[in-house]
Amino acid sequence: MSTPDSLTDVATEGPGPGPLADGQLTSLGVHAARQLTHTHKTVPQMQAISSRWLLRTLPWVDVRGGAYRVNRRLNLRSGRGRVQFEHNGADDVRVIPQTLTELPALRGYSDLDVLQEIAGRFRVREVRAGQVLCEAGQPVTEGYLVVHGRFTRYANGKYGDEEIVGTVTDGSQLGDEALGRPDPLWLTSVRADTAGVVLALPWDTLRELTDRSPSLAAHLAQYAERQRLPMNRKGEADMPVQAGHTGEPTLNGGFVDYELSPREYELSVTQTVLRVHTRVADLFNDPMNQTEQQLRLTIEEIRERQEWELVNNREFGLLHNVDYGQRISTFTGPPTPDDMDELLSMRRKTKLFLAHPKAIAAFFRQCNRRGLVPGSASVNGHEVPAWRGVPMFPCAKIPISPQHTTSIIALRTGEADQGVVGLYQTGIPEEYQPGLNVRFMGIDSAAIIKYLVTAYYSMAILVPDAAGILENVQIGRTAD
Repeated sequence: MSTPDSLTDVATEGPGPGPLADGQLTSLGVHAARQLTHTHKTVPQMQAISSRWLLRTLPWVDVRGGAYRVNRRLNLRSGRGRVQFEHNGADDVRVIPQTLTELPALRGYSDLDVLQEIAGRFRVREVRAGQVLCEAGQPVTEGYLVVHGRFTRYANGKYGDEEIVGTVTDGSQLGDEALGRPDPLWLTSVRADTAGVVLALPWDTLRELTDRSPSLAAHLAQYAERQRLPMNRKGEADMPVQAGHTGEPTLNGGFVDYELSPREYELSVTQTVLRVHTRVADLFNDPMNQTEQQLRLTIEEIRERQEWELVNNREFGLLHNVDYGQRISTFTGPPTPDDMDELLSMRRKTKLFLAHPKAIAAFFRQCNRRGLVPGSASVNGHEVPAWRGVPMFPCAKIPISPQHTTSIIALRTGEADQGVVGLYQTGIPEEYQPGLNVRFMGIDSAAIIKYLVTAYYSMAILVPDAAGILENVQIGRTAD
């Protein structure tokens, strides 16, 4: 081989040392050389780690006693819930008797026999799209439970045009506000937007049951009497005040009454046992500590589950504990700017929206159709989308139903604003992070080291309007 007379000749003579004619190398090969060096390694990666905006934006209250009591002003107006149904066939739909206590007039009523008799008097009625169920100003002769479908409440405006008042969907009630009132009238008209199914109960039937049941009659009379007590616009027991007077009139006195049985939130727990073999912990800690990496990923998994619980837990999670008076349904299905404005208008000082990423994308599509450009907000150095200046945080913990619908949550946060707060306790034994500890459980006969990893947490909604939900949000694309 001739000696190259330029660097270009060297570069074109091949990749480097190679075998001679008899197969022997002229220098150390790459695979052998790697045995004397280390590859550059990353720490273990985890796909399930999310941004966890709810945990990061929620104000956390240090609960020293393990329980958090929410004292409230006495409320005279019974809350409205949602009834549930059992389906035994296309035409065999029945209301579950125990859930009739979700009606404000039956809240707290405990005679199951009477409830079962009331439930048995409901009759299934199919409703076609466009059918008017009732008209404003007409006497209430029936009450309705919505099994399936979407209904619009509307009224005639001042100048004769139609004004949309609200939307009623599955599990809601129509006409139940007439219970305990003489000669009630419909305040709004109701029209079916889609084909649906309702359960109807004639009020004459209910009056006949009331005449035969002294306990039901007494309960309804007590409810009607409570509704006549003076209350403010939020249904709380009124405190008499006087304004605009002159001279020396006698001022009415009173006091602010409190609930006698306030709700208490106990800290929930998420736990797991981390197992590490002593051989791994002793021998394989270079360049990174195996126990430390195992613990890091375990804590990440616990924090992911913690946020899921704050959204979905039936005892304290947002989806199950937001007041039904703070829940609205989308008007047409997809989340429109009008729907978001209505959700925003239901509370003061809304601090954030939480929505599944697909719901945010569906909202952006509706904005694009109207030629609107949503704004953005800077949060801790991150630019996040915003609507009316309120940041919209993605949260994949909000579920998507089999019908491809989800929910959008609006929150006011902080104790000072009577909002939503997270609960935890700091200073617990062997604390590793605030509200989370790692406790050594010993080494078993198989030489396995065990660590108990525990997180304590909960969530409290201080007043009902601190949180609201836009429900039945369709996330699928629609034809233009």
